[in-house]
Formats: sequence, structure tokens, C-alpha cells
Amino acid sequence: KSANPQWREQFDFHYFSDRKDMLDIEVRRKDNKKHEELLGTCQVDITALPMKQTSCLELPLEKHPGSLLMLIAVAPCTGVSISDLCVCPLGDPSERQQISQRYCIKNSFRDIKDIGFLQVKVLKAVDLLAADFAGKSDPFCVLELGNDSLQTHTVYKNLNPEWNKVFTFPIKDIHDVLEVTVFDEDGDKPPDFLGKVAIPLLSV
Repeated sequence: KSANPQWREQFDFHYFSDRKDMLDIEVRRKDNKKHEELLGTCQVDITALPMKQTSCLELPLEKHPGSLLMLIAVAPCTGVSISDLCVCPLGDPSERQQISQRYCIKNSFRDIKDIGFLQVKVLKAVDLLAADFAGKSDPFCVLELGNDSLQTHTVYKNLNPEWNKVFTFPIKDIHDVLEVTVFDEDGDKPPDFLGKVAIPLLSV
């Protein structure tokens, strides 16, 4: 019930230089759980922002009244990657040895914020729900840890998709929960939910 909402929330997005350079933003309002109305959109060209500093941007909403005030910081990111199974970042024995040394007891207080990282191999899904009329789905998998989010590619027309991807996340809080959600891609419409599992880091 506000025309001037303040969210004050921070989100981390992993921006890879080989991807598209535009950050797409939508502002929506909800009447109830099912109905949503678009209040406006805007875009930010990531390549135009300076590195290693925070930019304060007031972005007018396209074709709608109002504007969005955001703070955006572009900074080099370590420990985050998406790779194929055959080039797994921890597959190299020498790299494993370096990591073991980096996180050994004597180095515990060298960088308090560097808790460690989590590597997840997303292999496949089995017997998914059929979301299309043809009895198939177009599934992709989203991994979320805190406010970090990475996702697989979509495997079309398949209830037993194989992704075979390796995801690496930096850990910021050992009490975080890894949430793995499978969606059905549905063109321009919001994706359909196919299932979810939550894994507390402390259980790993």
C-alpha cells in the first residue's frame, strides 16, 4: 500500500563477461497470490559502469510513471564458476592441494570473510512432472545460496534431463541453505515449478 516503497535489500548476481551486458529490471505489484501487474521496466548497461566502485542510479521506468533508485557495484568475483563436468574446477589434484593449504588451521584468521566455497555437480533429474500438453517438460535447474543464484541450461522436451554442470559458490554464512529448484521453461510466461530440495550447508 505504498507509492514510494523502500526495500533496502541487497542481491549478488554473478556476471560473466561472455554473457549479455544488460541488467533487466521489472517492478510489479501483487493483488493476490495469482494476479500480478507490471508497473514498469528499466535496463542497466553493466559495461558502462565503473569497476570497483558503487554507482548510485536513478532509473526512470519505461512507458510508466515513477523511477527506481539503486546502488550497483561491479567488482571482480572469486570462487564463482559454471563449468562442464569434464573440466571440474576441483578435478586437478594440484588445485585441491592449494585449496587444502588455503583453508588449513594455521590460515584460519588470514581472511575472516573467506569461509570457503561450495561445489555442486548437477547431473540429472529423473521422472519429472509433465508440464506441457504433449506430456513433456522443458526443465532447467536453479541453485540458490543466500542471495547468490546460478542456473543450468534448458533441456527441451525431456522428463529425464541431463545437465552435467558444475557450480561453485563462495560461502558467506555457514548456516546458509542451498536451495535447488527445477522449473519448466514456458516461453515469455513465468516458468512452472517442477520441484525443489533444500540442503543445509551444515549437513554437508
